[in-house]
Amino acid sequence: MITMELKGTRVLVAGTGISGTAAALLLIGRGADIILYDSSEKLCEADVRAKSKAFEHVPVLLGAAGTEQVLKQCHAAADGQGAPPYDIAVLSPGVPVDLPLVEELKKCGVKIWGEIELAYRCARGRIAAITGTNGKTTTTALVGEMLKSYFADVKVVGNIGIPYTSLAEQMTDETVTAAEISSFQLETADTFCPDVSAILNITPDHLNRHHSMECYIKIKESITKNQKPGQVCVLNYEDEALRAFGKTLENRLNVIYFSSVRKLERGFYLENGRICCAVADGIHAVADTGECNLLGTHNYENIMAAAAVAHALGVPFEKIREVLKIFRAVAHRIEYVEEIAGVRYYNDSKATNPDAAIKGIRAMERPTWLIGGGYDKQSEYGDWIDAFDGKVVKLVLLGETKEKIAKEAVQKGFTDVVMCESLEEAVTYCRSNARPGDAVLLSPACASWDMFPNYEKRGDIFKELVRSHRQ
Repeated sequence: MITMELKGTRVLVAGTGISGTAAALLLIGRGADIILYDSSEKLCEADVRAKSKAFEHVPVLLGAAGTEQVLKQCHAAADGQGAPPYDIAVLSPGVPVDLPLVEELKKCGVKIWGEIELAYRCARGRIAAITGTNGKTTTTALVGEMLKSYFADVKVVGNIGIPYTSLAEQMTDETVTAAEISSFQLETADTFCPDVSAILNITPDHLNRHHSMECYIKIKESITKNQKPGQVCVLNYEDEALRAFGKTLENRLNVIYFSSVRKLERGFYLENGRICCAVADGIHAVADTGECNLLGTHNYENIMAAAAVAHALGVPFEKIREVLKIFRAVAHRIEYVEEIAGVRYYNDSKATNPDAAIKGIRAMERPTWLIGGGYDKQSEYGDWIDAFDGKVVKLVLLGETKEKIAKEAVQKGFTDVVMCESLEEAVTYCRSNARPGDAVLLSPACASWDMFPNYEKRGDIFKELVRSHRQ
């Protein structure tokens, strides 16, 4: 890893949420001269400064006026009327790299980093980085627990909800880190080089930001771009794009595949209810699926990926097996909430795209009242609707995408659709109409940003609404 001296470096921190705040505090601690910037018109300077005492005297630029000031500085530098206004701009994941402001910063010579890049340059120890469209959070949490079973100093960071920058200064040469890395974070990675990388799967998502599937795939694959010969990349053999990508890596990296469909000559695979690993010295039984609390083929894939990552970092199979016997699903992923009047409620708010929501439907074993809809990421919903397969009693829609999804559902021949204006209305409708033996599943197939700040808040509110209806 690169240890970096930042004293006196001029840094624009773009975004003042959890990632931006953590990045700013790391920079201040390293002696950088920072400016906080956020394009939101809803923020006021006092709110930003209230996030930390360290921000008391930090310049703050907000809204359209703040954007105009940064652009003016960039234009002056580009016209030869001064030096670049900043040495580095650190972008929070929610800041697109193709914004006009970011383009202008690049033009006048400002280095563009993300919070992950900044953290990597300041951190120490070994790191495993997990990406993919679905399963990242469960797999990263599972890797973290496997590492903790064997190593003394383990950190779990990234898109899982703990900014990498918030723990970077605590890391030593003995630290082993598990990091969930999103496509947004990979866009601004430069020197980031994990000891072990994993790409779980790639299905359409975030096309409103990445514009094409080809671009999205390349960004996911870029997690390996700085890895050195002998380092490890874990890939899903049943993902055609990843299988092809793996062939391009095999001369440079140690590629470990996993498969839920076939027995592999080398790698992790599922066979007759048992997860196995074929390596040079033979076949090892990793775990029986009946011993695991995570259910469903998608979770067995997560388990195999996590086991491959942990084992590559040195965790013995017996420790991996012990963790699998006690590990439970993360919140908001097909999370059982409550049974009320014979109806079971499940929170799958983390299903923010159709492929993830398909897995939620497949996990249901009861007639299901499905609550869906949300922020439009330019997804298509036909495959999700096909997966209803007689299980869905009623599709209860809300949010920005409700009309689009309803239209696709009718075109597919599914007409049991109800429109709601709020999550509260949707839960109330399901509660009033679902019968004993049914299930109510919040599995939106969409992001939350049209109505909620994140999927966690959406899931938490759903759970509160369900529990408020207890008799």
